[in-house]
Amino acid sequence: MISKLLSKLKSLLFKTSAPIKTSLVNAKKTTKSSKTTKSKTKKTDSKKIIQTLKSLPGVGTKSATALYEAGFKSTKSIVEANEKDLLAVPGVGINLVKKIKQLK
Repeated sequence: MISKLLSKLKSLLFKTSAPIKTSLVNAKKTTKSSKTTKSKTKKTDSKKIIQTLKSLPGVGTKSATALYEAGFKSTKSIVEANEKDLLAVPGVGINLVKKIKQLK
């Protein structure tokens, strides 16, 4: 009696789980492809912004990257920023801040 019940449960479980697995696999594939597209555009956007930040005098690749990671997304935001905020960014020293503040 119990073996018949178990065999029925197994047959029901395996019949219904196959379509669910394929739909989950398809769902994972679609979300994975959309994530890679978003990350690619994010990387290209960040590269463009960092390239723009490098146009400031005294700002190289490392300091531009540090400024970008600190939340400065434009040259205008850097020029208008408080000196203390700029000095709080790792890799940005007093000499760089002085060069940037001369642009005002």
